[in-house]
Amino acid sequence: MELDPGVPAMLCLGYDTALEIMRRPETFSKDPRHWRARNEGVLPEGSYAPHIIRPRPQVDFVDGEEHRRLRGAIEDTTGRIDSAALRNYVERIADSLIDQFCEAGEAELIGTYCALVPIMVSSQLFGCPQEIMDQLLRGVASFIDGSDPSGGDRTSGAALRELIDLKRREPGADITSWLIAHPARLTDEELIEQLLLLIGMVTGVVPGLIGNSLRVLLTDERFSGELMGGSMLVEDALDEVLWTDPPVANMGLYFPVHDTNLAGKRLRAGDAVMISFAATNRDALLRSPHKQGNRAHLAFGAGPHACPGRSSARLIASVALEKLLDRIPDLALAGEIEELKWLSGIFVRGVITLPVRFAPVARPGGRLTSAPPARPGEPDQRQDLPAGAPPPPPIPPISLPFATDAASEGEALMGPGPELEQQAEDRQKQQSSLLGFLNRWRRAR
Repeated sequence: MELDPGVPAMLCLGYDTALEIMRRPETFSKDPRHWRARNEGVLPEGSYAPHIIRPRPQVDFVDGEEHRRLRGAIEDTTGRIDSAALRNYVERIADSLIDQFCEAGEAELIGTYCALVPIMVSSQLFGCPQEIMDQLLRGVASFIDGSDPSGGDRTSGAALRELIDLKRREPGADITSWLIAHPARLTDEELIEQLLLLIGMVTGVVPGLIGNSLRVLLTDERFSGELMGGSMLVEDALDEVLWTDPPVANMGLYFPVHDTNLAGKRLRAGDAVMISFAATNRDALLRSPHKQGNRAHLAFGAGPHACPGRSSARLIASVALEKLLDRIPDLALAGEIEELKWLSGIFVRGVITLPVRFAPVARPGGRLTSAPPARPGEPDQRQDLPAGAPPPPPIPPISLPFATDAASEGEALMGPGPELEQQAEDRQKQQSSLLGFLNRWRRAR
């Protein structure tokens, strides 16, 4: 197959073959410096895929001791996150966002919820001020939609350099500060690359996981008939999506370091081999249908390069889903499933529109002031909210504790959050920024 016109690769569709590749780092390298087509100078100028898959000091693109050093820094740093505190923070963000649309009786959930929850969590986890996050999102948008991958790289890099400089001056109990202070002593370039990977995981992959899971909950008869809050329903939906529609559908590019045979194919040293996680999972299901609770899917990879942030990603997604179903248990898809729009590129797949209808729910402490939206052919009985109605409450200030030995020494784990008014303003900026980000995706498709 071709990753791009003129960019050849072998595509792995078999579950067992994928595991063999991922578990044999001595034969299959993740380092693009082994890529024969790149080394021979035959890749087309300006091609999208080779710009993403290029030599860079990121844990997902190196092997051996370099990989162990970067992976160790990431795992030590993210291991400080207190999962109970993270759950509490996600719940508060989710409640604040649901308050924005719960009385309307209808919403488009991707832009108003599924993507905003992870972005707002990222700002807190990484200690990233709003203006830097905005710049970072602009870079990521240009990178993902293919409109300007080089420019997107530069924009994202500049934003992360600004964040690193800020955290060197004003360190806090956040992932960025702890990664800077890690004994591995990462260079600035290494810091940028690891932060780009981690923030990209939360802001790029988790929204797809939430959105795809909601689609399953709303449209799959195994779930839609009993749509309600409850962790078991949510966990089952997450497993279903990670098996059948993972947000990262294809990635895992590997390069054999010497000529070898694989699944009956002869590979030359440096050939590009891409694993299709979506296809390999389907292969496993065809041979042995998965049972409830089975998490042997490859959605997060396997072997030494398995996703280091998978636990936090799943926690954020599950809490966001649980909170939404608990607050609005009668969600229903507005329109037909065939009308949903999808982001579908070389690597990612996910719904980018998810319109829903539901019985309006009063905000906590408020009263319901509008009727349900009219069904097709019926008169609209809704009334405008009265003038002077109280605005939705802003996200309350919260500190996100980190599990660290420093706590026993009396070190402050995280300073107080910004004032309520500033948080409300930041939330609106984030929503505006993200909607523009999603609109660029839609136009690109």
